[in-house]
Amino acid sequence: MSVATATSDRAPISATVLRVLRRNAWLLGLVVLLAAMLLLTRIIQPTYGAAGIDSLARAALPIAFAAVAQAVVVIAGGIDLSVGSMMALTNVAAASMMHRQGEEFGVVAVVLTLILGIALGITNGVLVVVTRVPDIVVTLALSFVWAGAALLVLNTPGGGAAQWLKDLPVGGVFTEWVPSAMVLLLVCVGAVWLPLRRRRSGLALYAVGSDRLAAFRSGVPIARTKVLSYALCGLFSAMGGLALSAATGIGTPTPGPYTLLSVAAIVLGGVSLAGGRGGLLGCIIAVLILRLVRTDLTFLGVDPNYATVIEGLIMVAVVMVGAVVALRRKPA
Repeated sequence: MSVATATSDRAPISATVLRVLRRNAWLLGLVVLLAAMLLLTRIIQPTYGAAGIDSLARAALPIAFAAVAQAVVVIAGGIDLSVGSMMALTNVAAASMMHRQGEEFGVVAVVLTLILGIALGITNGVLVVVTRVPDIVVTLALSFVWAGAALLVLNTPGGGAAQWLKDLPVGGVFTEWVPSAMVLLLVCVGAVWLPLRRRRSGLALYAVGSDRLAAFRSGVPIARTKVLSYALCGLFSAMGGLALSAATGIGTPTPGPYTLLSVAAIVLGGVSLAGGRGGLLGCIIAVLILRLVRTDLTFLGVDPNYATVIEGLIMVAVVMVGAVVALRRKPA
């Protein structure tokens, strides 16, 4: 083989590598930022190790499911402000069903909770499609409906959870440095998203979010795709509700700050608020980064009230920057 031939063989490989790096530049930047945050955390708290990473993964689990739920809808060109309320409703529904029941019934309760989440998401999607009212208005109104329904199921924190569910995100897989909570998250998200992403319905989500008119002219079923995105949002929100049940062992009817956290995480994770751009892995990494910010503030001894303000300002800044970028990318 001549030198010229070897050089020509390496050139396409180099071009392919550069193209892949350029396409995933944001994701690689998030990985570097996460590594830097972990290093900073270790400097602030030298004892931070496998136990700290396990706690980080468990704390991030419900937020990560919320972010994934929001990301699917935003990729399809919408937004869902009822994610936190759906998580609260599925959380209390699961806790009520599993209260004082056997371990085997916990499996049935989990399946029913996931079905409930899908039903809530489909309701959101159908109302958005049928009424043609903007997504933000419909889902904001339904967030109050789902929050009220959660209070009807449990007006105070209570219920229970199967022991196997509480043990599921605890500990490590093969080694203490690989948190079970993170493996559980990646398996649940991957089992749903990866097969869908390669099918026509998954491509349709991106097509509708990128250019709805062009997607319609190409024969993409717009209404069905929108409903599908909300159904997936409901499914992942239910997983988030189950993650709350696993973490606390009870049901809490009051929605947490998961809606705002999910929006901040998807913007930081590279999902465009204009739709049609981004993936789910970046959102998961962004959640870990945001949780590390809170952890570092705690280690630095910052007053919890000030820490909440700082964390809120960071999330608002991230959302505002994402909105500006989305407006600049939106065609005139």
